[in-house]
Amino acid sequence: MLTILGALLAVVAISIALRDKPFGIERVWTLAFGPPDLGPVDFSRLVRRTTPNDALICPPGLCGGARSDLPSPVFALSAPDLREKIRAVALAEPGAVQVAEAVSGRGDRYVVRTPLMRYPDTVDVLVLPQPEGKSTVALYSRSQIGRSDLGANLARLKRWLAALGAG
Repeated sequence: MLTILGALLAVVAISIALRDKPFGIERVWTLAFGPPDLGPVDFSRLVRRTTPNDALICPPGLCGGARSDLPSPVFALSAPDLREKIRAVALAEPGAVQVAEAVSGRGDRYVVRTPLMRYPDTVDVLVLPQPEGKSTVALYSRSQIGRSDLGANLARLKRWLAALGAG
């Protein structure tokens, strides 16, 4: 037990020391685990992970039967307006960068790094138009590193929804 604790403390100390260096901890994670962007998801065929390190918010019937962690709210905004608002919320998140824009113009993908250890999480966003000029959203956030995210992905999606005025 003491050896595991010592190793964990060493990793934390190294990550803090390297976090702002050009070849710091982010480079270490890339070398060890590959590119931080996990790539796009197809929401219609989405299969949730068997490990507790992802979170999903999806309108009924869209995500191939995958269990949604929260209901997908309907917003009194057009799809383009909601997409821009989500982009602003996502990019306001510390450590977030947009890595892809969907060809359809309705979806985007972000990599968001955790504050201390700089672990990369990939967040897919799909905005869907609804009747009467409204819209809804599918959000899937998943960790690249670790078996558990300690609730970080779900907390992020809840924070984003709250910032969008849905909570």
